[in-house]
Amino acid sequence: MTPKSLAEVDFAGLTQGAFFPSPAAWEDQVLYFMLVDRFSDGREKDYTDNDGRPVTQGQTPRFAPADRGNALATPQEQQAWFDAGGKFVGGTLSGLRGKLGYLQRLGATAIWISPVFKQAAWTDSYHGYGIQNFLDVDPHFGTREQLREVVAEAHRLGIYVILDIILNHTGDVFEYAPDRYEVRDAEGRLTGFDARWDGRPYAVAGFKDASGQASLPFGPVGAQAWPDAAVWPAEFQAPETFSRLGRISNWDYDPEFREGDFLSLKDVHLGRGGADDYRPSPALRALCEVYKYWVAYADLDGFRVDTVKHMDAGAARFFTSVIHEFAQSLGKENFYLVGEITGGRQRAFETLETTGLNAALGIDDIPDKLEYLVKGWRNPQEYFDLFRNSLLVQKESHVWFRNRVVTTFDDHDQVRKGGNKARFCHNEAPGQDNARLVLNALALLATTLGIPCVYYGTEQGFDGHGDNDRYLREAMFGGAFGPFGSRGRHCFDESQPVYCELAKILALRRTHLALRRGRQYLRPVSGNGVDFGLPVRWGEGPMRSLVAWSRIFNDREMLCALNTDPAGEQSAWVTLDDSLHAAGEKLKCLYSTDPGQINGQAAVEARNGKAVRLKLPAAGFAIWA
Repeated sequence: MTPKSLAEVDFAGLTQGAFFPSPAAWEDQVLYFMLVDRFSDGREKDYTDNDGRPVTQGQTPRFAPADRGNALATPQEQQAWFDAGGKFVGGTLSGLRGKLGYLQRLGATAIWISPVFKQAAWTDSYHGYGIQNFLDVDPHFGTREQLREVVAEAHRLGIYVILDIILNHTGDVFEYAPDRYEVRDAEGRLTGFDARWDGRPYAVAGFKDASGQASLPFGPVGAQAWPDAAVWPAEFQAPETFSRLGRISNWDYDPEFREGDFLSLKDVHLGRGGADDYRPSPALRALCEVYKYWVAYADLDGFRVDTVKHMDAGAARFFTSVIHEFAQSLGKENFYLVGEITGGRQRAFETLETTGLNAALGIDDIPDKLEYLVKGWRNPQEYFDLFRNSLLVQKESHVWFRNRVVTTFDDHDQVRKGGNKARFCHNEAPGQDNARLVLNALALLATTLGIPCVYYGTEQGFDGHGDNDRYLREAMFGGAFGPFGSRGRHCFDESQPVYCELAKILALRRTHLALRRGRQYLRPVSGNGVDFGLPVRWGEGPMRSLVAWSRIFNDREMLCALNTDPAGEQSAWVTLDDSLHAAGEKLKCLYSTDPGQINGQAAVEARNGKAVRLKLPAAGFAIWA
């Protein structure tokens, strides 16, 4: 039975027994993020199961190139495909459980799962961020027991599980009765009022019933609202749970962005005060109990905390302390709390230092610089300097950034791109072939500082693009909203070249400590072996160059390099650490997109201290040691 109130939760029973231990170091992990609704419905065939066995039963065949655009043949079909993307399309927890082997063989060692909590029944919040019941799993996704089974199977395969959670808001569970900010139609007739933030509370018409109508009193409503109306557990039905200050219209004005509603989602009043003297509200204390429940019930390994920018620092600090202490009581000494902290590196650094959150996600300049370095539109130094700004962090670069930042480039909303959202593989202009370069982006992500996070579908070359988030959220299992404008075809293809090559790179990352924890240096290069300098973009076009960097751990240097030219070979002399190498020494190629280079050797010469000459094929990547 799903608890209706926190008073019904048997914490003593939940906390008995052994729990899966935390990893020693989260920088050793590779994250993989998926929206549950868009990942797997468990009906696929022609894929490999968790134990490596072929699956021939099922309904949905594997995607083939000829299937591209099979859902877009007519304007009506195009509209149907688009409309499907705004609704639940059928991904489930049991489907996810059956694809964990696919992720393990790719090299993912931790998964970040989108919120699975019960959503407001009168909405299509397939993404999971509109919670109506914090103590239950949405039936579109499955059951609480199926969440527990996903985590248990992941642990069996050596994969940690981070669950996406929300503290800042609930779903659209009540309706305002606004009395200001008139809304008029084209003829000037009054049609209603706009409840937007101005620092003053609004009256409330009532909690919404199961059909979405505000027919219930705004206060404790009891059994009449169970299970699909109002908000649960019952502790959240107190009117004081909510700020009731209306929607945010200025997303950069403080306190508006902290106090206002996130679109139609309803802001939770978390408390008052500064970080050092914060007074948590009953709602925040209840949220802490909710998420303690999920840690124990499902044996989770971490949380990704949504919209940290919109919370008081004191609230985030209080929650972080409570959850860390509870997890430690279960033997989870390194339970990881990753905060979505938008607004740049300085805000991220200050927020982490103030709140005690373990790592930041959402630092918009990291995905921007990474993506466009690989495509040749950013100077490499712009990306690498993000990890060595000692004036900002007041520490050596590799100390803070190594395990305090989750790095990614494709993601589910791409706030940084405004109304021009596009996955990496989308070709913005005629003649581009970004699918040839995506492995380089994934390799750069995997072999530079931070905890790398792969967004689902990137390893299959998904190219969604448009002016709506749904274009970035294609259904991996096909259904009515499959990738590449398709339907009815799944993409769990372990023979896909990007998947295969990324798996090899991630295997090397697991093997070599330097690739996970080493200091990081962008290396000067030279075409003639005499004049060295960092690669730089010149003129109006993209930079076509070899870009190289070192990871150094103790006395071990590993050299990584990529070619930003998707059409032509590039070669250059690359600087090495002078003290770690001797002239005449040989580096061995551990990996290359040119199989003929693997196990080959390159001689170290006395140039610019020490240097080695590398050659990479078009859109190539290699690792030497």
